[in-house]
Amino acid sequence: MTAYEWDFHFLLQYRALIAKGIGVTLGFTLVTALLGLLVGLVIAIGRLTGRRLIAAPLVALVEVFRCTPVLVQLIWIYYALPVVAGIELSPASAAIITLSLYGGSFYAEIIRGGIVSIDRGQWDAGRALGLAMPALLRRVILPQALRRMMPPLVNQIILQLKNTALVSTLAVPDLLYEGQLITSATYRPLEAYTMVAVIYFALLFPLTRAAQWVERHYAKADR
Repeated sequence: MTAYEWDFHFLLQYRALIAKGIGVTLGFTLVTALLGLLVGLVIAIGRLTGRRLIAAPLVALVEVFRCTPVLVQLIWIYYALPVVAGIELSPASAAIITLSLYGGSFYAEIIRGGIVSIDRGQWDAGRALGLAMPALLRRVILPQALRRMMPPLVNQIILQLKNTALVSTLAVPDLLYEGQLITSATYRPLEAYTMVAVIYFALLFPLTRAAQWVERHYAKADR
């Protein structure tokens, strides 16, 4: 059995594809994280209204997206939604909607948990000052809750970046998809996928360290 001869030099000619894949991956992460946070905030506040007609569908939405694999969701929304609802989506649109709702279901629980963790006295004090619920949340509750929500939110954003690799199944030209194209053109999968793994590590490791710093920072602040 002959030893495999590694050769990474050929990847230089594909640097434009690799750079495009990195840009798409980071772009999807940013867009879906922001949309997911918005979705999560709306769901969390909706569930806290105490109105069953509002809360029940939101709970169902959260549980559906939390309890099914994101890959299945991607495939279903892209392929089945046009059949069920007659809505045609581009691969990028289907990916953004899926990842935003999937991330939003987790952000919703993080945000809701942070809000309900605030001492009841803070709510009573805000009401005593005559603050309506929107102002009470914006000025009193959310700034305090944000301190407790930051570590899990950062960790969820890291998972969001990992999940973007799945959009390659819809032919969205992210980093993994470009690695697949390079593999098809060169028949060198070991080098191509090693390169993909190294780039993901280079992107995720600083974020992981940042998440650890945020967690330690807020842990010290709460002492």
